[in-house]
Amino acid sequence: MTSPADRYTHGHHASVVGQHARRTAERDAAYLLPYLQPGMRLLDVGCGPGTITTGLARAVAPGTVTGIDVSPAVVGTARAHLAETGLTNVRFEEGSVYALAYANASFDVVHAHQVLQHLTRQVDAAREMYRVLAPGGVIAVRDADYATMMAWPRLPEIDRWLTLYHAVATRNGAEADAGRRLGAWLREAGFEDVRTTGAAVVFADPESTLNWGDSWAERITQSSMAEQAVEYGLATREELEVLAAGWRAWARDPDAFFVYVNVECVGFKPA
Repeated sequence: MTSPADRYTHGHHASVVGQHARRTAERDAAYLLPYLQPGMRLLDVGCGPGTITTGLARAVAPGTVTGIDVSPAVVGTARAHLAETGLTNVRFEEGSVYALAYANASFDVVHAHQVLQHLTRQVDAAREMYRVLAPGGVIAVRDADYATMMAWPRLPEIDRWLTLYHAVATRNGAEADAGRRLGAWLREAGFEDVRTTGAAVVFADPESTLNWGDSWAERITQSSMAEQAVEYGLATREELEVLAAGWRAWARDPDAFFVYVNVECVGFKPA
């Protein structure tokens, strides 16, 4: 969910979208669910393949949910997912968070999962979300903080991957360590009573570590991050292959463990 001036660090390679499709409202938006009520109008910004969106739609039914994403291909994936759910209170559209195509006070809730970290103008985006919220409305944002990412066994390839990720995101004008900044961005945009929580994401069983490691092995060589790292002169294709091999080796280690923190903020528009 970027503007033409923004460059999405992850991109929309199948390895990225596949990871995003594993997300659910029950797990990845659990902090928001207590604030939802039947009949609410909800906007999901940067909806990706729509698996969180449809879960939120069940929580507010018979209220309506609109999911938007800047990528036409990803919107198509979300619509295909919707067709499998049988839900009738959801629609997916193309759109930019910087210029939402909705009137003032159109929604009771605006949700954005792992979006602000990829933007160059986070406060402008938050102000636009503020605009479309009704008085008393709720915003909910969740972003990872990459500086909290830790792996065991500690491998130089994964340490280098993390350094490289920060460098690429910074070159894009994005903020890899967005989690810790969410509350400040929301308050600057005008939200009040901002409530901040956090949740650790842990990969410690063979299925999850294999999925996570192999996914990053593919992403570090084939996704937009790989293309950008080479374009910016931050890494060579040969080095990226070495990093991918490190990820695959880590994923198959019986002691493999990975953890990071997602920061979650709920804020309110004054009534």
